[in-house]
Amino acid sequence: MINVDQSMIKDTIISLKRGEKGIIGNFSVDQIPVKLQEMGCLPGNEVQVIQLAPFKDPLYLNINGNNVAIRRETALLIEITKLS
Repeated sequence: MINVDQSMIKDTIISLKRGEKGIIGNFSVDQIPVKLQEMGCLPGNEVQVIQLAPFKDPLYLNINGNNVAIRRETALLIEITKLS
């Protein structure tokens, strides 16, 4: 059996369910579109899942007061800390 340290597993936007919120953590600036960063997708900002499209792609989010739709593949690159 492989012992996995749970603190090493990072949550991403994909791990949020509809209505849940998180705080954006790390991501690779090179892999996230500049337009998304300009709309508030930056470390420390709050993100909330508004709606999931069929097959969970795209995701409709509220990021720092802006409603945006992002692809699942992009959401997988953005680490978050879940809020209770």
